[in-house]
Amino acid sequence: MKTEYSVEEPLNREPGIKDLVSSYITPNDDTSYDRNHGPIPHLKAKDHKVKVDGNVKNPLELSIEDLKTRFPQHEIISALQCAGNRRHVMRTLLKEVNGLDWFEGAVMNCKWRGPKLRDILNKAGIDVKSAKGSHVAFACYKVPVQGGESWYGGSIELERAMRDGADVLVALEMNGKPLPVNHGYPVRIVVPGVSGCRSVKWLDRITVQLEESKNVYQRYDYKILPPEATDKEAAKKYWDVTPALQDMPVNSVIAIPETGETVKPSASGTIEVKGYALPHGDQGPVVKVEVSTDDGRTWKKAEILVPKEGQTKWAWALWKVTVPINKGQKRQVLSRATDRGGNVQTDKPQWNLRGVAYNGFGEARDLSVV
Repeated sequence: MKTEYSVEEPLNREPGIKDLVSSYITPNDDTSYDRNHGPIPHLKAKDHKVKVDGNVKNPLELSIEDLKTRFPQHEIISALQCAGNRRHVMRTLLKEVNGLDWFEGAVMNCKWRGPKLRDILNKAGIDVKSAKGSHVAFACYKVPVQGGESWYGGSIELERAMRDGADVLVALEMNGKPLPVNHGYPVRIVVPGVSGCRSVKWLDRITVQLEESKNVYQRYDYKILPPEATDKEAAKKYWDVTPALQDMPVNSVIAIPETGETVKPSASGTIEVKGYALPHGDQGPVVKVEVSTDDGRTWKKAEILVPKEGQTKWAWALWKVTVPINKGQKRQVLSRATDRGGNVQTDKPQWNLRGVAYNGFGEARDLSVV
């Protein structure tokens, strides 16, 4: 049955972690997370236009049909991750943070299809004299967002947008079908490897400009503030000098068993552990996941489950491993990931006020092993 999503309130939710890792490709259903800062617009594709303006020689106004027919179509498999994924772990293991209490399911791994942003910008003709240090800003002016802002937006560096291997898409499809309304129908940006807050949904403007987006969610949110920014007042002097979060860090999560579960080992004293792992930015794919049941003294290499689509640069990795574990209470299992670029997941990252980009070891804590 098709879900009709509210157009009045922001939809923010995540699936259960076991459901999430049950499929390599995250389905177009309630298994995919939702993060919104305002109501969901219900738009008609036939009436929708995307304007391309700013530092371009030939401003464009493109219909959905134009985006489908005037440019080559590309498909990528890419994870899309909320900046606040695992925020709950940071606030419980380190200290309190500001923001929605996301657990470990604010991520999805999907097939995205549409023209490359690079091809559209080439059609518009970048003003190369002003390209250095420029940004490409994305906006949705269809609905206001919380806090009184009239629009949602974000930006990435122009260099990334124009890099062919960056695979930034003006996405029209998700998993072989038109985008679901809650994921941006009829068109959204997908920036692989980058915090999901830059992959603007219900896209209606692309602007080449000399500076980053002026939207509040680019300038005053989604930044890894220094630890000296201990509260909103102390943070004020850091917002303008702290770069906006772009690349997400290497990460892994244990989905089975979950924190607090009771588990029964096999006759040989082992349990099966499963989870997902993500590479740092464009440094994928994940090449190794290790698991420890003795607080990190020793590690066992997990099997990365290679899907029929093959391991791709931007996708997550699902993994599993059988490990020994001693009986008792408050047992712990840890995971750590390594990607192609040599980035290794850390034990505990530095705390930040907004609780973004947490990538401490994957954990299943407080296990009762009987």
